[in-house]
Amino acid sequence: MSSENSNENTFYLGLCMAGAVSAGSYTAGVMDYLLEALGEWEKRKNEPGVPVHKVQIPVMGGASAGGMTSILTTTVLNSPHTPIDKPSENLLAEHPENKFYHTWVDLSQGDVLDKMLDTSDIKSGGLTSGLNSAFIDEIAQRVVTTEADKTKWLPLPGYIKPGLKIFSTLTNLQGFEYTADFGPDKPQTRKYHMSIHNDYACFELTETEILGSNGGWVPLNLKDNINVDMARDAAIATGAFPVGLKSRLFSRDASYVNANLWLKKYLSNNPVDPGNYESLNVDGGLINNEPFEKVRDVLFELTGQEAKAYRDFSTFTSTVVMIEPFPTQKPKPISKFQGLMNVMGLTLSSMINQMRSKPVEISDALSKSCAAQFLIAPSRFVNGPEGEMVNVTGELAIACGTLNGFGGFLNKEFRVHDYFLGRHNCKIFLRDYFTIPESALEENEIFRQGYANADRARFKSTKDDGYQIIPIFAETTDYSFPQLKFKSGGSWPILEEKDIDQYKSRLKDRIQAILLNLADLSGSSKFLIWAGAKIVLNRVLSNAVIKKIKRDLVTWKLLPEQDN
Repeated sequence: MSSENSNENTFYLGLCMAGAVSAGSYTAGVMDYLLEALGEWEKRKNEPGVPVHKVQIPVMGGASAGGMTSILTTTVLNSPHTPIDKPSENLLAEHPENKFYHTWVDLSQGDVLDKMLDTSDIKSGGLTSGLNSAFIDEIAQRVVTTEADKTKWLPLPGYIKPGLKIFSTLTNLQGFEYTADFGPDKPQTRKYHMSIHNDYACFELTETEILGSNGGWVPLNLKDNINVDMARDAAIATGAFPVGLKSRLFSRDASYVNANLWLKKYLSNNPVDPGNYESLNVDGGLINNEPFEKVRDVLFELTGQEAKAYRDFSTFTSTVVMIEPFPTQKPKPISKFQGLMNVMGLTLSSMINQMRSKPVEISDALSKSCAAQFLIAPSRFVNGPEGEMVNVTGELAIACGTLNGFGGFLNKEFRVHDYFLGRHNCKIFLRDYFTIPESALEENEIFRQGYANADRARFKSTKDDGYQIIPIFAETTDYSFPQLKFKSGGSWPILEEKDIDQYKSRLKDRIQAILLNLADLSGSSKFLIWAGAKIVLNRVLSNAVIKKIKRDLVTWKLLPEQDN
């Protein structure tokens, strides 16, 4: 057992935040309530009957929107923060007092699709992405901006382990070379060259100077503005959705790369050259969208606990909670049609699925017999066809789930809904599902001591015989879903066709600018391309895109069924 785990009454909670695109608003809502619940428990531990064990977060990491939110969370910990449990009278009002909400719901002055369709980023020979990505830079700068007035600086909360590890996954397009040698004398001709492209931006939160590579974790000192720009660049790089958003450069000293927990076994015989190491990256979720196994690695290193003990409620001293706006589904049978477009699509999805495959099944997170990992995923109740309440789960439960996660950029109401659903789901999760079974309570030393003088009935799950790992105070917690009233008049945001049609002109302009840029011609040839784009191509393509958007919105019941 690691000496760092000398406090036997401390339980360690590792957080994994999956890729989510605009559904980062859901993850933001989950995190907003999770930190609120931990803070409330810290304040009330001296009250009679309250469990006294300790829960600390030593690591959090993720991909894409999840990686951005992990980095965002570090900037909330030492600053005044106001949780938002209910919507204001003006449903679309901005909330700069809450960085989770302001970053993911307010985004960039409301709806951002206009900015994403702006053509100012397209220059001759300089097309970098299908959509204008400038708004990402605005948001990322907001992510890492901390209170300039140090008199407002707050001590690190007790539920955060000093030296908090934070990471985001990256897809490194250059990759890291390594070789397998064949033959006894192993000359150069008998080397099998390979490369890996999964990369990681890793930070350690600190308020003191850290020298050396420190196991590959870059010191992040928000108070003294040390490596804050690097954290911002990492947040941008992990969210660089391939083709749709601009690829990103990320730089750090080679020593951090060579010492990285997840890279050093590949680089031991072929390390990165000393000095500054710069990589070109796209979205970290392309290769590893749910890096819960990496969170677990940090927990293993911290606790020294073996896998068998880690999976058993009677002996576990840590666990992983994954926030997953898009839970994986059982694969559906493929179409065996041999048409080129069908095979191309299946080939791409097969490559991505293979890259993301893991030695541990994600479905284990749903098993109540496995203490190693827990899952927070979208869930909401709707009225069924017979008036009964139906539980909708997964991506269909969130408004931002449409358009492969880009739907939230269409309308702020989508993000408002998902933020409050995230908070609501986190409340129910902590109350009823993030628990230790009664049968293991007396056997697990951490929780036996923690609940020794507790009023157990107050902190019991309403679903089974489990007891809350993070105690929730029912007398001050409203478990009902907020009464949201959107423009449509209901609690679920529904758009009109005109809300989508308004983007036709901007979409045509964007498509035309892309076509002209791809056809790097001059004179009469460029005029002909322009004329063709103006008359036929951009109209056909923009109509196809608008049709696709509407079709997806209908599937998500965010747009009424169309007549044709």
